[in-house]
Order: sequence, then structure tokens, then C-alpha cells
Amino acid sequence: MIRDLSRGAGPGQRRSRRGLAVLAALAMALAALVGLTGTFSASADSSDYTQSVASSGTSAATVTFTPTTTSSYVIIHYQINGTNQQNVQMTASGAAWTYTVQNLTSGQVLSYSFTYTKNGPQYDTPWFTFTQGGGGTTTPPPPGSVATPTFSPAGGTFTTAQSVTIADATSGATIHYTLDGSTPTASSPTYTGALTISATTTVKAYAVASGLTDSAVATASFTISTSTGGVCPTQSDTPDFGPNVHVFDPSMGNAAIQSQLDAQFNQMKDTNTAQFSENRVADLYKPGTYNVEDNVGFYTSVAGLGQNPDDVTINGDVTVDAFNASDAGNATQNFWRSAENLAINPSSGTDRWAVAQAAPFRRIDVHGGLALYPASYGYASGGYIADTKVSGQAASVSQQQWYTRDSNLGSWAGGVWNMVFSGVNGAPANTFPNPPETTLGTTPVSRDVPYLYLDNTGKYRVFLPSLRTNASGPSWANGSTPGSSLPMSQFYVVKAGDTAATINNALSQGCNLFVTPGVYHLSQTLNITKANTVVLGIGYPTFVPDNGVNAMQVADVDGVRLKGLLFDAGTTNSAALLTIGQSGASADHSANPTSIQDVFFRIGGERAGKATTSLVVNSNNTLIDHIWAWRADHGNAGTVGWTTNTADTGLLVNGNNVQATGLFVEHYQKYEVVWNGQGGKTIFFQNEMPYDPPNQAAWMSSANVNGYAAYKVGANVTSHEAWGLGSYCYFNVNPAVNSYHAFEVPNNAGVKFHDALTVSLGGVGTITHVINDTGAVTASNTTPSNVVNYP
Repeated sequence: MIRDLSRGAGPGQRRSRRGLAVLAALAMALAALVGLTGTFSASADSSDYTQSVASSGTSAATVTFTPTTTSSYVIIHYQINGTNQQNVQMTASGAAWTYTVQNLTSGQVLSYSFTYTKNGPQYDTPWFTFTQGGGGTTTPPPPGSVATPTFSPAGGTFTTAQSVTIADATSGATIHYTLDGSTPTASSPTYTGALTISATTTVKAYAVASGLTDSAVATASFTISTSTGGVCPTQSDTPDFGPNVHVFDPSMGNAAIQSQLDAQFNQMKDTNTAQFSENRVADLYKPGTYNVEDNVGFYTSVAGLGQNPDDVTINGDVTVDAFNASDAGNATQNFWRSAENLAINPSSGTDRWAVAQAAPFRRIDVHGGLALYPASYGYASGGYIADTKVSGQAASVSQQQWYTRDSNLGSWAGGVWNMVFSGVNGAPANTFPNPPETTLGTTPVSRDVPYLYLDNTGKYRVFLPSLRTNASGPSWANGSTPGSSLPMSQFYVVKAGDTAATINNALSQGCNLFVTPGVYHLSQTLNITKANTVVLGIGYPTFVPDNGVNAMQVADVDGVRLKGLLFDAGTTNSAALLTIGQSGASADHSANPTSIQDVFFRIGGERAGKATTSLVVNSNNTLIDHIWAWRADHGNAGTVGWTTNTADTGLLVNGNNVQATGLFVEHYQKYEVVWNGQGGKTIFFQNEMPYDPPNQAAWMSSANVNGYAAYKVGANVTSHEAWGLGSYCYFNVNPAVNSYHAFEVPNNAGVKFHDALTVSLGGVGTITHVINDTGAVTASNTTPSNVVNYP
């Protein structure tokens, strides 16, 4: 066939005399081709030539073509990473012809073919590939087959996460891939864009196209190894998770499983006795079908062990309600419980998940409706849904506020004060304040949580979902969630008996952490220094810093993932409970951010805890996805009071381009959120101001400003945007207390707030303005004061 010879010289060639000579030679070759009497290029015979390619330095590769019969010219056609084809006449070197491709970087894929003459006529070879720094060529597919996919980079050992692209030379081909080393099939995820590989992973891919035979399977292995931290001593792939983790198998029988569920629920259900207990439990279901009723009590995690939600099906309910007489139909204290990674066929057609804060509902496929309110229609103050499908209606009814992210809903009904949606198919229209629905079509940046699953050999692995931008719908809507996985052999299992010293030792050896249900007292700070470290907790494992230490410090590195942890302040004041990045951190982590997901903070309640700041974020690009930072307003005797459980600030953000989705911060004694970094985003904020200022003089942010704003953007910030923010007051110790405003921001066009409101709960105290000097004073009848846009 005739090649496109019109694109000029190869990379690095200038319009010099040599360049013009090359162009002239190409023109003569084209003229010779057209001058043949009705004969154009024919397919080459492999016996006509040999070819090879080798790196000639770190940024160049030399291609050699040796014909068995003397050629009058040889033209190389090449692309780098599948783009910008160049066509250049090669240089004769004895019997061979050579050409050096310049400006290559390690991992780039060089695709090339040749046009050569043999006794007059011209012939075309198939295409070959070479990976700079990786070596090797591949022969073309047989006639009628799809080309084998290529990877860029092509694999190897790296010190940071890699953005991996997969390409195929066959026009219109669809690529399927896997990230767990298994052979891809038509049901494997479809490649749509670059994959973030943040842990050691084997990627396999093949391509299909209509009318052609499927390609061969291509494989690339990526080893992600940082310079900080050692190599984790091999752990068990089928570990002992300890007595607080219950692993269910369909072979156990539904009756036996139900008996276990009922026994633990009776221990964990009562608000008066279980809310501040040290009981912790996780119920894990192996793939299969179960006919059970799983009532979820305090400090209980329920999760499926399949790679995808529908691998585990509950015919029954995974449910939360206002369970007992002490609740009196009130769900506002249904904290600290979770459901994840399974499918539910509700017994009545609708599952019930009537929760308050710190009770995520993730990666669930509800084959029916979802009620987010108690059966009594009593009070409820939640909540959070992500990466979920509800085929029927999701109804909030009495819920005061709710945030739903990256999900599919059949429909939505209800809204009291602040209902927020981002990336949710089936969400209501943006109608704030009447009804009070705030809807964003996509979530700017998101990443599903890491989760435990069983592979097809019965070994445990932890799946690490890929980063998503402008996402909508569940990550698994079109098949398996894109991402990579780690074997449990790289996780140290934290369980009863572990101390800060044993945990830090595991971290220093390069291990990830899998933290089982329990309460762990820390005599020293837990230090995470290695990029891409995963700390995954189940069953609300709780870290309590003793003697005033900070509980956990994460270095300013790429890709740390924290999920499913509760930090409970000790009785000696800690400066901070969790810090991400050191002060002044400046690295760009946009390709592989640190994420903080389902991580909760408590000051008081069980013990008279004290911590100046709960969460400090210094690293850029950090993802805060569902946190509840809570200075307790109730608890065990002697653990709550203005001078007892002391805490200034729930969240302090100093990093740039930090994003919070699902931010719950309550009752801190000064500014509850302080945001100093540029480019910040918050989607959904729920706040209650401290209940207990003893008088106005004790709660002044300056000599002339009553109280503290719940959410303060630093005076030097020029870019910040937030959607769907509610702040409520209930000054029950002294109802004469007033806060001048709930949101304090610099007045410039780059700082934008959408759909903000204040409420006085029962008229107990007042907030004069919503944001700065804008917005009406709170009414005494629990009617919100709303500001749709500011400025």
C-alpha cells in the first residue's frame, strides 16, 4: 500500500541541507513508486530481510534493516506511543540500512515498519514494536487478527505510581484488561483512559474488533518500590484476623450465621450501653448467597468479600433502625457502623439504613428501595452513600442532611435542610433552597475505598481502586472497578496485643497495615513514611494516643490510603490526632493523592479526651472523603464539658488543591474548619456549633466578633469553592450565646460558596448571618436562613 510520505523529516531533523536531501530522496522514492506499471507496494516476505533495534543511549534507539537482496532505498515509518507518524529514508551502512530515532524516554513504545525495494518493485513489512529501556520486539498478528496491545510505560520497577496507557494499532479495537494477573475476557473492564498503578501490579490486556480474530494477551508487570522503608517480610495470604472478625461462608448454613448475628447485635445495639463501649466487630461474607437479617449495631462493619458487590447477595436486609426503647424512635445517635461491597434483596422490597454520622453505605447494590429514616419517622441526622446502586427509590424523609456520591438511584424523595449529590445518576435537580437539593453532575476527583476480597484461589487481597476525574455513577457500573490489588502477604495484621512499637516496626519494614477491630493505645506516634502505604481498618479499630503524643503522622509522599479508622483523643492533650505531610509540604500529588476515607475523630464521650486539632492536612491534592470530627456533646459521666473535653479545631487545611467530599465537623471550641490552602473544594459540609459555651465572653473570635465561624477560609486565599454547607446552633448551656456568622471568607471573586444555610435548633441561641455579613439571623422555629450564592 502507499504510505503517507507527506509529514516530513523525523524527530530532531532540521531544515538543513541534509534535511532537504532526505525530503528529495523521499520524493524520488514516491515518484518511483507511482511510476511502476500498475504495481504498488506488496506485502514483504519474511525471508527478504532481517531487522533489529537497540537503545543507543538513554534517549535514542537505532533501527537496522538488512535486506537479503540489495535494495535501492529503505524507508522507515515509525510512531512513538502510537502518535505522529514519521517517514524517513534510512542510511546505507554496507549491506544494511540504519536510522536512529531521537528524543525517546524510558518506557515509550516505538512502533515501526519498513518499505524497501527488491529488484525494482517495492514491498511493505509488518509493524514491529520496541520499548525504550525495556527491550524486545513483537511480531505482527496473523492476517485477520487484531494487533496485540502495547503498554506505556512497558513495565519495570518504579519509585512512584505510574500512569499507564494501553494502545492498539488496529483501528477501532476495544481493549479489555485485568489488574490482578488473571487472563482478561470480554467481561473484564474496558480500557477508557490511563490507569494509575500505585502498587506492584501485573496488567494483562487483549483487544477485539468486529470481523477480526481477538489479539494475543499482552502482559506488563509494574513493581512500585520507594526509597523510604524496607521490604515487608512476607505475611500470610490467609491470615488469622483474630476473634473480632467473623468470616461467613454459605456452607455454614443460614441458621448458624443468623444465631451469630443476633448474639452480637444484642450486645451492640443499645444506645445507652453500647455507644461508648469498647466492643468492636466485623462481619465478612465470602462470595455466595445468604438468607439472613443482619441488624448492624455500634462499631460493626458488614462487608462482602467478593471483588464486586454482586459476588455476595443477602436475601434479607442489612439494616439500621431506631432499635430499642432507649432510642424512642430517634436515630440521631446511630453512629459508627458501616456496610460495604455486597448486594441486598430486601425482605420487604426496601432496605432501611437510618443512621447519623460515621455510618457509610458503600459499594452496595440494592435490588429495591432504600429508606434512610427510622420506621417511626423519628429524628435522623445522617449521612453518607457512595459508589452504590439503588434500583428503586432512595427516601430521606426525616433526615436533616445527606450526601450521596458517584452512585445510581432509581429516584430520590425527601429533603429537610441540606441534601447534596455529586456524580449521581437519578439525583434530583438542583433546586436549593426549595426543595433543599444541591446537585453536581460529576465529582471533580474521587477514588473508591480500598477493600478486602478473596481471589479465585481462596487467598485474601486488598483492592486499590483507580483515581477518577469528573466521575458519575458507581466505579463498578460497567464491570469490575478499575484499579490494582495487593496480596495480604504485604500487610501486617494489627490485632489484640499490638502496640505502637510493633505497628511502627511493621511500617518501617515496608508493610501495609490491616487493622482488625479493637482499641489500641499508642505510647508513640505511628509514622507512615513510605509512598503508597495502605492502612485499612475494619470494625472501627480505635487508636487512643496516650501521654499527649500525636496519634499518626503521614509523610509528604504519594498515594497513602487511610480507610476505616477511629482516632479517640487521650486524656493528655495531643497537638493533633492525624497529620498529613509536614509543615510547608510542597510536592505535587495530583497524579496519586493521599486519601482519607471513613476516618473519624472523637474528643470525649468515652474518656475526657483532649486534642488541639483533630486533622491537619499539609500535603497538596489530598482527598478527604467522608470524615466525622466530633467533640462530644454527650457521653460517659465526667467526659464532657467546656473545660473537660477541650479541642480547638476539627480540620486545618494548609495544602493546596485539597478536596473534601462529605465533611462532618461538630462542636469544636474555636474555628471548626480552617482552610488556608489555595484551590480547595468542599462538596457537602455538616456542622453543629459547640453546645456548651458558658457565656458570650468565653466564646469570642475577636474583641468585636461573637463566637467563631464554623468554616473559615484564610484571608490570603484567592481560590476556593464549596457546595451544600449547613451549620446549626444549639447553645443549651446558655441560650443567650450568639455567633456572628457561620462562614467567614475573604471577599474576592475566586472564593465561591453555593447553597449555604444556618439553623437554630429550636431557637436555642442564634447565628446572626450565614456568611460574612450576608444572610438573615436564624429564626426561632428551626427555619433555615439560606444563601444560594456568595459572592
